[in-house]
Amino acid sequence: MHSFKDLTNHFSERFNTTHFPEFPISLYEPCNYFLTLGGKRIRPVLCLMGNELFEDIHEDAYNAAIAIELFHNFSLIHDDIMDAAPLRRSMQTVHTKYNNNTAILSGDVMLIRCYDYINKITPTYLPKVLHLFNKTAREVCEGQQLDMDFEKQVTVVLDEYISMISLKTSVLIAASLEIGAVIGGAGEANCKHIYEFGRNLGIAFQIQDDYLDAFGSPEKFGKDVGGDIKQNKKTFLMLHTLATANKQQKEEINYLIQNNPADKVAKMLAIYKACNVDDWAKTLKEKYLQTAYQHLEDMAVISARKQPLKELAAFLIARDY
Repeated sequence: MHSFKDLTNHFSERFNTTHFPEFPISLYEPCNYFLTLGGKRIRPVLCLMGNELFEDIHEDAYNAAIAIELFHNFSLIHDDIMDAAPLRRSMQTVHTKYNNNTAILSGDVMLIRCYDYINKITPTYLPKVLHLFNKTAREVCEGQQLDMDFEKQVTVVLDEYISMISLKTSVLIAASLEIGAVIGGAGEANCKHIYEFGRNLGIAFQIQDDYLDAFGSPEKFGKDVGGDIKQNKKTFLMLHTLATANKQQKEEINYLIQNNPADKVAKMLAIYKACNVDDWAKTLKEKYLQTAYQHLEDMAVISARKQPLKELAAFLIARDY
């Protein structure tokens, strides 16, 4: 069994190459630029870990992992345009460095490139992997649209937000693990458990992400702290604050949202703290983490093989970046 760090190194050796032709450079240079920004490579390595949970890592898992990482980066390029985000991984986003139209096309071609790697997978596993990959890609788009819809909705309840996050963030983590498990020969029950492990871990991961966007260090987080507040996003933190704030606090929140004053982030964070949203977020995160661990426990695999996933989950949720 390999650690996450070891598998990250193995994956990076294969991934850090040119995935695109040279011409036209105006299309492919932004793709290469974005991929050189790095990232934690969580999703592709989860695919490898899902495979290794059941048997030695197969070459198919590496091709699936590359497709997953390209898809994830495609989604980030487009997300950054929609969020008007200036930074990604502490560097300029593609649309900021180049322009919106180029960023859209570069994202599109990165998505198309995914299928070249998917098509390399052994025919035995290809139909199931392709179905899950396509289903997940569609769900990620659904989640992103709901995220934008929620910005305009006056009221969003927590369950709606969790459903959106499950689509936008969690399903790709879950599918990465299940695709690896399928390639590793896992049975139907184990596939369901590893998917639910990933889905619940993904929700906990997003709660942590929302928390860091508000309370994290910009140097470690790699993005502007308070970006969600600036975009009026109805995150876990905002929804809980709206549900627990008093009348005066709600009036101030409405004023901040409608007028966008220069000190909007600082004032909103003060309201968050007054409503104890930071402690609440930590408790909710722990709830989903424990549910994820239970699904891992219920898998019909010897405990020693599960340990790397358990350690990774603990690391991801404890991170401060």
